[in-house]
Amino acid sequence: MTDNDSLRALSDRLRSFCEERDWDQFHNPKDLAIGIATEAGELLEIFRFMSAEQQAELLAGVETRGHIEDELADVFFFVLRFAQMNGIDLGRALERKMAKNARKYPADQCRGDNRKR
Repeated sequence: MTDNDSLRALSDRLRSFCEERDWDQFHNPKDLAIGIATEAGELLEIFRFMSAEQQAELLAGVETRGHIEDELADVFFFVLRFAQMNGIDLGRALERKMAKNARKYPADQCRGDNRKR
């Protein structure tokens, strides 16, 4: 199974999950984008004002890591659902974006430099 097949299988499972709950009516582009931003904010909140050492401790703890995984899964839910509801092939979109970024940020010019160009 390729990575794209795995993503497609997850998308199919997500579609079934949402259809069983009659959630399609709530999953328009605006509301899904709001969900992405909201859940990303919840993930960010976990790490707010923390040092690198504190962040590492959170990720090392079983309970706190589980909370982080839950928030990341919530973000992924909304991203995948947005793509699924709007006919976007995430694998292809990511490949295309990585190709653009490779041209915009050549490794020999950007190594160790995270400034936007």
